[in-house]
Amino acid sequence: MSIPAGSIDLDLAFQTGDDLPPTLLGDAVGLADAKALVDPLAGSGAWADLLGHWLSQLQAELPPPLQAGAYCLGLSLVSDAEIAELNQDWRQKQGPTDVLAFAAQETIDDDGTPFAPMPLPPDFSDDDCGLGPEALELGDIVISLETAARQAPDHGHSLAQELRFLASHGLLHLLGWDHPDDASLQAMLARQDQLLAGAE
Repeated sequence: MSIPAGSIDLDLAFQTGDDLPPTLLGDAVGLADAKALVDPLAGSGAWADLLGHWLSQLQAELPPPLQAGAYCLGLSLVSDAEIAELNQDWRQKQGPTDVLAFAAQETIDDDGTPFAPMPLPPDFSDDDCGLGPEALELGDIVISLETAARQAPDHGHSLAQELRFLASHGLLHLLGWDHPDDASLQAMLARQDQLLAGAE
């Protein structure tokens, strides 16, 4: 299947946690409120446009079962407390992390074995894709806004840049990328850099 660049339809379920501090939401420069979903004033920073653009760029690299003209996925910005609970429940790791990706599709490992990196938790799955049965459900990306804000200065990023970085990382995980070793991490980060080059 060949999908022309820029022709991806995306149904994005976007939400922010109720317990996030209003000042932190304001610091996210329009990427952490309802208008961040499709606001034309947000330009390339609008999540639906940005993620749709990335999916268009990635089409040629995806295995055939993940190539589609329409996708559904969820993006949640949450507190450290909420992501720490998910991290414990799903990865058996204590404390908050910056981003989690819950894949809805099986992908193929390097040896040809299908696997799903992390299944969708019941609270985050969304069966109400508005694009119909032809749309491929990718899963959910969950980002801790508080962790993103803390680590952005360490990476030389604004909070908005850090959020885009983490969203690109989560999206690649939903599409089967992983980083079990340094070489694969460097390859994944290089691909993120290519995606982010057009996102500023």
